[in-house]
Amino acid sequence: MEVAHAPASPPAVTNGRPVTETFALAGRRLRHLRRTPGRLVGIVLNPLVMLLAVGYLFKDAIVAPQGGDYQEYLMAGIAVQVGLAGNGPTAISIAMDLRAGLMERFRSLPISRAAVLVAHALADLLVGLAVLAVITLVGLAIGWRPHGDPLSVAAGFAVAGGFIFVMVWVGITLGMMVKNVESIDSIGALVLVVCTFLSNAVFPAAAMPAWLRPVVEWNPISAVADSCRHLWGNPTANSTGFPGEHPHLVVSMWFAVLLAGTVWTSLSRFRRAAV
Repeated sequence: MEVAHAPASPPAVTNGRPVTETFALAGRRLRHLRRTPGRLVGIVLNPLVMLLAVGYLFKDAIVAPQGGDYQEYLMAGIAVQVGLAGNGPTAISIAMDLRAGLMERFRSLPISRAAVLVAHALADLLVGLAVLAVITLVGLAIGWRPHGDPLSVAAGFAVAGGFIFVMVWVGITLGMMVKNVESIDSIGALVLVVCTFLSNAVFPAAAMPAWLRPVVEWNPISAVADSCRHLWGNPTANSTGFPGEHPHLVVSMWFAVLLAGTVWTSLSRFRRAAV
């Protein structure tokens, strides 16, 4: 008499070790991205086009605060834009996994629930950091220079990397909640444009209408960009409000609030997700 054997689950994700499961699933995500590089084009092109169009072609037409070098002012805003550009593709990937039933399959496996989303976040963080490296090299090629000491410059990149990680979780949350790819694509484009131009990433708050300046100054994008500028020794937005005078503190506050909110919401939605 034949004895039916249940198909063996992949050993890399069934050993009961959340860390191992997380890295195994992150590897799966990176392999998938390598097979579909088209999803990464937008993440690279949006900040790259902004850097070349505004920071190189129109560098002499725009004056940075206190007469500083505009390329050096803009670079922090472009670094922040890398995180914004990755928001939509992350959300779309989550929504497509939900639509295909892949998330439901993961939920049925004896693995940590958190490992599935954390792995996705880590993989997309690595992609964002790779894009940030490309943008940095292009910035150096067209004239951007940091003037801080090596530790401060590294800290500035750590802030930019932290923002990319936070925005990855924002994208995961968006994908878990909206699920419709077409809607996510529109929302992602809107977030990229609105958050960029309602901040001091490209233009300082002083160049905007007085009624809009408080919004610009308290925008998390502004705080992250100014924090990077301070650490890199580049011209800052020269804001006199609390966010401008304490950008590192404001960045820490925004990171804590956004990360706690998005991680909790994503994991809660994942546990209840049904396809």
